[in-house]
Amino acid sequence: MPKHFGNIIYKNIPNIVSIFGVIPLALLFSEQGFLYLVPLIINNNIMDDLDGVLAAKLELKSDFGAILDNVCDAVSHTLLVMVIGMHYGMVCGIASSVAAAAILIRVVSRLNPKTSGGTGSPTNELIRHSFFTLLLADMFSFNPAIFLIVIFITHSISLIVPYPMPYIIRNRIKTPAAIGLVNIALISAWLLPVTLPVIAGCFIFSYLYSGIKILIEKL
Repeated sequence: MPKHFGNIIYKNIPNIVSIFGVIPLALLFSEQGFLYLVPLIINNNIMDDLDGVLAAKLELKSDFGAILDNVCDAVSHTLLVMVIGMHYGMVCGIASSVAAAAILIRVVSRLNPKTSGGTGSPTNELIRHSFFTLLLADMFSFNPAIFLIVIFITHSISLIVPYPMPYIIRNRIKTPAAIGLVNIALISAWLLPVTLPVIAGCFIFSYLYSGIKILIEKL
């Protein structure tokens, strides 16, 4: 029995990691929940990357795991976007609702792992851009609401466009070591503010460049 239970745990390691990216978000519902937002975003990003790395390395990829990963993304990223938007007023909250709807549309369209394609921008790219905006607002003492609104609306479009966006940093990175460096960059942007403008600029520029390439080539 213990061995059988151990096998079940082993086969579901990536799925457990996916869930660990969501469960801590319950802290957002506490009285001072918004104070935990930045570390919760980092944890969610790490778990979202780690589940895929483990599934590949341990040869535990499955359709169920791919679906669960999408569902966890839908729950966590929708919650994070709504919490951020509502914190900065009604207009920002409405914009975040539009972004949340785009997240759900994207996730539903990708529930079948065999038919999901690599088009549009990932939902976690929206979260990373929101993350950078909040950190920059704190660093330079400005109200991030208008920038968040622009991010929410822009990503609402890019999440569901039927074209690839291969120049986004995270889309170009495939190896576990490089994925690890991305997460180290996020932690550095948080803990070492001197690195924040450069790191944020690289992520945002790669996103904008991908969008501009689509406009030039497809429209």
